Amino acid sequence: MNLQQARDNYLRYVQIERGLSVNTVAAYTRDIDAYLLWLIERDITEAQQITLQLVSEYVQWLATRTESPLTASSQSRTLSSIKGLHKFLVEEGLLEHNVTADLNPPKLPKRLPKAISVEQMSALLAATDGEEEIRVRDKALLELLYATGARISEAVNLNVDDVTMNEGMIRLRGKGGKQRIVPVGSYAQAALDAYLVRVRPVFSIKGKSTPALFLGPRGARVSRQMAWLIIREAGERAQLDIELSPHTFRHSFATHLLAGGADVRVVQELLGHASVSTTQIYTLVTADTLRETYITAHPRAR
Repeated sequence: MNLQQARDNYLRYVQIERGLSVNTVAAYTRDIDAYLLWLIERDITEAQQITLQLVSEYVQWLATRTESPLTASSQSRTLSSIKGLHKFLVEEGLLEHNVTADLNPPKLPKRLPKAISVEQMSALLAATDGEEEIRVRDKALLELLYATGARISEAVNLNVDDVTMNEGMIRLRGKGGKQRIVPVGSYAQAALDAYLVRVRPVFSIKGKSTPALFLGPRGARVSRQMAWLIIREAGERAQLDIELSPHTFRHSFATHLLAGGADVRVVQELLGHASVSTTQIYTLVTADTLRETYITAHPRAR
């Protein structure tokens, strides 16, 4: 089978039978077209001519080419598209062997989560102090994010019934609809109490009846975009010259717990991670912090 036929059959398959989104199909198309062009330039016109060595050389070329070499993550995505093509051709009986079956993507560097220090977090939370209704709400939201390690989607999707203040617990709905119960510390409890008593009733009467915990002044549920804005404005008031995002609170929650001696499996449960290996990346952050402190403080460390 020639390469053009192989390409057309595969892209038709991912679009119609797998029902992938337009953007995903477009990404597959770009990857496959670039791959086939590279092969054609080397006089490879039939799918049966492709060898493992050729595919390996292509992936290596992507990483080392003079113009716009691909990062490891982009190489991994491209290889996934290529492997999908070859697997499809074998399953359809159009190729006898899948030469890419044992080809592994490049190892991705570990990305350490960005956490801020306890002092910086304290300054950020203090920046939401105030008696204005908006400030009281913002204080409750940010205190809750840091107290629970909730994802921003989990926080803004909270309903009033998810909060059990007399027990100091809150119910979060995570990825895949999985629920978990997490404790809420005294600072977050106080901030939530103030918001629920003084502010939410005022906001709620200005909009349609909603069970949402966090509301805007017009009575609608606070969106993820609004939460981003709240965090950014708090960072500006705190004069923190660092990049902040909702995940900063989640990363800092985990990092500060582990630095304080919490068991990694307990932190795993609190974060709602399916695998402890996902949580263990935070131990690298605390190890780096310890190393930096040691080098700075120990008289014979340098």
